[in-house]
Amino acid sequence: MALATPDWKEESALKPLSSRYVPIDSLPWKPTPFPGVDMKILMEDRETGLMTTLTRMAPGAVLPLHQHVQVEQSYIIEGRLVDDEGEVRAGGYVWRPSGNTHTAHAPEGALILGMFLKPNRFL
Repeated sequence: MALATPDWKEESALKPLSSRYVPIDSLPWKPTPFPGVDMKILMEDRETGLMTTLTRMAPGAVLPLHQHVQVEQSYIIEGRLVDDEGEVRAGGYVWRPSGNTHTAHAPEGALILGMFLKPNRFL
């Protein structure tokens, strides 16, 4: 595995088996192709697609139709995330099985901790 925290320069000074205490506030928000949706990648393995992210969705932002290639997990820190199957609010958790397809939106905005075994495939 080639696990790393992109955009965290100090990580290169750590030993391979050292714990990674990631200074999340110093990581930049990166825009996604979707208006009002930004991400911070906390950890990723570019070889396998394993990834943990913080996703910030502005009020009314939409993640267009996408498929979860493998299991996806989301913990909602702030706001709520809504799709045609239901909604999850701050303090709530949802996981989606491999193959789940949906469109998600954040009516009031949301901050989401996401864990992916493989990146989503946007349709």
